[in-house]
Amino acid sequence: MRLNELYLWFLADPAKPRYVGALNLVSAGKGVSLHYGPDWLARGFALSEDLPLINTEFLPQGRLGADAPRAVGAVDDARPDRWGEKVIRFVDKPQRLSLMEYLYYAGDDRFGALGVSTSAVEYAPRVLGPLPRLEDAQQLSEVAAKVEASEPLSALEARIIAGGGSPLGGAKPKALINIEGAQWVIKFFNNESVDAPLVEHATLTLAALAGISVAATQVVRLSGLHAIAICRFDRKVGGGRIHSVSAGTAIRAATAAGQEPQLGYPELARLLRRAGVAIDGAHLQDARELFRRMVFNILMDNTDDHEKNHSLLVVAPFQHGRFRLAPAYDMLPAHSGQGYQEFICGAQGRDSTLDNAMSECDAFGLTPAEAASEVARVVAVVNTWKSHFAQLGVSPRDIESLAQQIDGDYLLRQRTGFEPGRFVLPKGKRLRKSPFRGVTKHSLD
Repeated sequence: MRLNELYLWFLADPAKPRYVGALNLVSAGKGVSLHYGPDWLARGFALSEDLPLINTEFLPQGRLGADAPRAVGAVDDARPDRWGEKVIRFVDKPQRLSLMEYLYYAGDDRFGALGVSTSAVEYAPRVLGPLPRLEDAQQLSEVAAKVEASEPLSALEARIIAGGGSPLGGAKPKALINIEGAQWVIKFFNNESVDAPLVEHATLTLAALAGISVAATQVVRLSGLHAIAICRFDRKVGGGRIHSVSAGTAIRAATAAGQEPQLGYPELARLLRRAGVAIDGAHLQDARELFRRMVFNILMDNTDDHEKNHSLLVVAPFQHGRFRLAPAYDMLPAHSGQGYQEFICGAQGRDSTLDNAMSECDAFGLTPAEAASEVARVVAVVNTWKSHFAQLGVSPRDIESLAQQIDGDYLLRQRTGFEPGRFVLPKGKRLRKSPFRGVTKHSLD
């Protein structure tokens, strides 16, 4: 099947799909465009800030290189992740490997509330069987290992691993699974140097102790291995779907045409403060929590904090479409010691330092003293990481291995050397107020 045109649908209520518009392959197959349909223009909403409700064909912005095909705006988050693409290449073997094929073969359980159909008249996605259940986890793990090793699959094995939607998460082996009627993402051990599924569970539960909202997780015991199951935050009880966008999509959509997006924590915080849910100060709470996440990732050596590993939930999209910060996910030590994050942290770019994190604390709506208090809070929790990991069953060998970076000189020195008192204003001094949107500057009168 060679696909040049597909149709986008909105599935907040899967029983009542709504047609959004037409998707077309453009830029010599390197991009996918969107043209809203008349009904969506009259009664829909902008899927992302760069897709306003106007009658035109929206094209992906920026250069589309050979290794960077991209769909327009929020549509790009409906594509499969790198593992999903690998499964599609291995199981479905499309005639060509355009982004349109990847969008179609991802099936019906993709990230967020968008769906892809071969018809504009009725929602006709790629039909797959029911999701595997928890009791199928061992078989799923074995099939995923076969795909990773490029070993042939039986027809049954191909069927249970096919599709799986497009939960954001990168290239590690994973699948969607049904646990007591809810959708979870199950991630498998992939010959890492440590028990990565168990370590991820320990890291996320540790983050929760630092005041970070995290996706619910549970450890799944397999034959001699562990897997981690992560409850989907883009699904409602009863099967409803939540329109969601990745941080990269949201930041790009908010960036003026012709400018380079600043893909990082400060820009995401500014976006939350401007376009987040303001009821009860939720947008300010989200920005403050994002600061804690950044500090936690730095201190726990989680340097794989790229733009797809942060997401936003779109609240009441038909009314106002404000953002809430989605729970944290895909958070664990990279065990690399590379010294820089994938997401920009501050004035020193992606440097993995607390000084860099503090350098643009005003973007998060924090004074230096408030930001320093948040850092101290996270440091106190990270100082307990060894006992927390041991309590959850992480082996002494793995803890010792992870400690080479987490308690190595580069990160440990930052924890022990951080002095919140440096950021307390001298008596009689006060912060100078910025004339722009009430943002507080760091400079002193």
